[in-house]
Parts: sequence; structure tokens; C-alpha cells
Amino acid sequence: MSGVRVGICGAAGYAGGELLRNLLSHPRVGEIVAGSMTLAGKPVTAAHPNLRKRTDLAFVPYESVRDCDVLFLSLPNGSHRFDELGRTSKIVIDLSSDHRLRSAKAYAEWYGLAHPAPEHLKDWIYGIPELHRAEIAKATRVTGAGCNATATILALLPLHRAGLIDLARPVVVECKVGSSEGGREASEDSHHPERVGVVRSFRPVGHRHTAEVEQELPGVRVQLSVTAVELVRGVLATAHVPVRSGLDDKTLWRAYRECYADEPFVRIVKDRSGIFRYPEPKLVAGSNFADVGFALDPRGDRVVALCAIDNLMKGAAGNGVQAMNVACGFDEDAGLTFPGLHP
Repeated sequence: MSGVRVGICGAAGYAGGELLRNLLSHPRVGEIVAGSMTLAGKPVTAAHPNLRKRTDLAFVPYESVRDCDVLFLSLPNGSHRFDELGRTSKIVIDLSSDHRLRSAKAYAEWYGLAHPAPEHLKDWIYGIPELHRAEIAKATRVTGAGCNATATILALLPLHRAGLIDLARPVVVECKVGSSEGGREASEDSHHPERVGVVRSFRPVGHRHTAEVEQELPGVRVQLSVTAVELVRGVLATAHVPVRSGLDDKTLWRAYRECYADEPFVRIVKDRSGIFRYPEPKLVAGSNFADVGFALDPRGDRVVALCAIDNLMKGAAGNGVQAMNVACGFDEDAGLTFPGLHP
């Protein structure tokens, strides 16, 4: 595949803008079709001013986003518009939550309504390449993953694969998140005077991303809380993991290295000194990197596992482009080489 035609439905949103930013620099993308119902006919830069002098694309209505080699659905959760928008495209990557859960029962439990097409849930591959690279490489229907779920899964994955988690006890996870997680549409709690300076626990229990983590890490029971902090971009997942006794740092290093040594976008961050000893969302802003780290409780029965990501990149658009690269047989880092900013 070369010079592919890529469409985006929902290109005016924050994740849609990040898709455009990455795809415009992608060496294997030939044509981009940017769909927006509310901004059709207006230049892409009307919604994404950071793309000035990078593109002269204009938004088109969704009915013009057809017959694509790859189609991204960057629509609100619960839209369920695949049948309407996705049938004519070869590969569809749905960044919403509509197809992430393989169980219709779990979907109804966590989203409060019956899934309209439960018979097709089995057709979709959960789209984190670090979990399902081989399946994504053969797939034509790929989901996105929740940003909090992504950070939590990547923090826990080495411990889970190595069999180090005490599955008789729950894993307690706190995700601190930036305001862009709420999307482009304004709301009372995203109003600047109500949002700035806060450390607000807005979902202490019952967050929907819990279901994704438990689906992808079988046997793990997760107690997930989410707290809004004064960031625009970023998720920091801090997981308190019960482990079997007798662990040491050497064992943990081996587990993380065996899991992530060959992963192009996962970096192990655990330094002995300095202010950047552990993962920090600020350092991955704008990038597709996931920084993971860990600390062993001296009492020996707990590991604190950490992961920092940009919620709009590795937590949404960047992960989607990475999955596209795998599905199309491209270099996995194509279009995703931005390293993040410092300071």
C-alpha cells in the first residue's frame, strides 16, 4: 500500500486535529479527506490554527468521506455510525468507545444502554498495538482505546505478563487528567474559572475505562478513580499493585524490559536522581510516547506502577495512526516521530 487515501469523520474535534497533524507528515498518506458536519466548506485551519501553512484542506460533509483506504471515526461515544459511514472503506479505525468492549453485556453495564449491533463486536480488534499487534496487522476493523485505560494498561502490562500481580486483591489506580480529555465542546466544568487551579475528583468510582482494563488484563480487578488537574494535555496513571512477596528491583526491571524492549513508543523511566525520575505527562505532550515506571514498596507487598501519556496522542489519535501503520504494513513510527517538548 502506498499513497493511501485517508478519511476522518469528526476532523474538527481535538482528536481529529491531532489526526490531521500527524497524517499531514505521514510519508505513506497521499490524500486526506477531512469530514465535519458543522464546518463543511470552511478551511481546516478554522478549527486547527496550528496547521496554518501546513495545509489548504477544507472540511467536507460526511457523505463525501467515502471509499477510503483508511477511515478514522473520531466521533462522540455512542454515535454508532459505522454502518452509515464506514461500510465503503477498507480499514476503519473507530476512536470512540462504540466497539471497544467485546461483551454486549459489559457494554450495557458500563454505558447504560444496549449495544445496537452486538453481533458485530467480535469483528473489532482492540487497537493498542502493544497488546494486539499481530491481530491488528490482519484487521480491517480496529478500535481506539480509552486514554485512562491505555495509561493504566501500559503501566500494568509487564507485571501482568510476568505473573507478578496478586490477583486475589484489587489494583487501585488513580488517573490524573488534563482538560482536553473532555473534548472540544464546552461545559460548565470546563469553563475556565471553574477548571483552572483545580484538583477535582470527578469520577472516584465507576469510570467506564475500568471495563477496558479488566477486559485486556484478564483476572485483574481494577478500582479506578479519575481526578482533573491543571493540565490541558496528559494522563498520569498511578497504580497501586498488590504483588507476591519476595520481589526485588531486579525482577521488576526484567519484567519491564522483557515487555517493552522492542516497543517503539514505550520508554521505561526510572532514574536514581533528578527531577525526572518517574514518568511525567509534560514530557510526552504532543508525542505518541508512553513513559512507564515503577517503585517497589520497601514492605514488599506493593508495586506502584506509573504511566504518562498525552491523552490526545497515545490516548487517541497517535495510537490510531500507530494502529493504521500496523494494519497497512507501514513503518510503525511513520508520521509519529515528534518527541515531545521540554521545557
